[in-house]
Amino acid sequence: MTPANAAKPQTVAILGATGAVGQELLALLAERAFPIKELRLLASPRSAGVAVPWQGEKLEVQAVDEAALQGVDLVLASAGGSVSRQWAPIAVQQGAIVIDNSSAFRLDPEVPLVVPEVNPAAALQHKGIIANPNCTTILLSLALAPLAAQRPLKRVVVSTYQSASGAGARAMEELQQLSRTVLDGGEPQSEVLPYSLAFNLFLHNSPLQANGYCEEELKMLYETRKIMGLDQLRLTATCVRVPVLRAHSEAVNLEFEEPFPVEEARALLSAAPGLELIEDFATNRFPMPSDVTGRDAVAVGRIRQDLSNPNALELWLCGDQIRKGAALNAIQIAELLQQQVAP
Repeated sequence: MTPANAAKPQTVAILGATGAVGQELLALLAERAFPIKELRLLASPRSAGVAVPWQGEKLEVQAVDEAALQGVDLVLASAGGSVSRQWAPIAVQQGAIVIDNSSAFRLDPEVPLVVPEVNPAAALQHKGIIANPNCTTILLSLALAPLAAQRPLKRVVVSTYQSASGAGARAMEELQQLSRTVLDGGEPQSEVLPYSLAFNLFLHNSPLQANGYCEEELKMLYETRKIMGLDQLRLTATCVRVPVLRAHSEAVNLEFEEPFPVEEARALLSAAPGLELIEDFATNRFPMPSDVTGRDAVAVGRIRQDLSNPNALELWLCGDQIRKGAALNAIQIAELLQQQVAP
């Protein structure tokens, strides 16, 4: 952890402060001692007036409007694409920098898409808005970057196992409630997700496209290309929602232009920023969601040679979706910006 407490304090607004990511942003701002002059909690009108504890006091949530954004230096936005499209340009016009966690600006060629451990320089090219990538893409890029820096990466095949948190706090609550229903012998009826996630899994529920892929799977393709600067990278994904509360997992197959020795790959991944190696072949012990829940690091392991392709490796990773997959990445971007203006 590298606190930015040497930098000038800022007026910070969290847009979407009452959601799961908004709450994690609050916790991380305190934990990482981000320099704050004033903190404003913004949300939809229905959440206005809610009192939220922070640093020993109670902050009242305000309905987002132009007045609430006046004088703000930094907006951490996690309230959905339509909200960001409406309010991010207004915040920028009033002098703020917006770090946006929605999909609204990720593929805009004028907006940097940033994972600080992978492409930190991109953040400094912003024109007021910086996009936070999709959670699965953030976790994947941390593992891809140190390997692709050593040998040309040709193709990626990834299957994701995505937690309820990716659908928000209400989906997490529903998973808990419906799990109790099943254990009590009842029939689970989902209202937040399209199907019950209790003791179940289903293919990701984002909108299906004409090519048969869902929106989530295409996010991984196009966002990974942009972050890594590999416009022609071949990547295919299958995204699955699983009954885990807040940590995503991914099974990843990486094909390179030439053979990549497993031990070299293991050494690179174990030393890479943001990653933690959890790997014990003797006891069949590899990363699990419980290893990373509430933690910063993305865990990687079971790194092995693909038996079907001499130029390919297989690996497994797990990361906290709310933390590194969303809130932590956004605050790390803000810290990058602070480092540029620190006295």
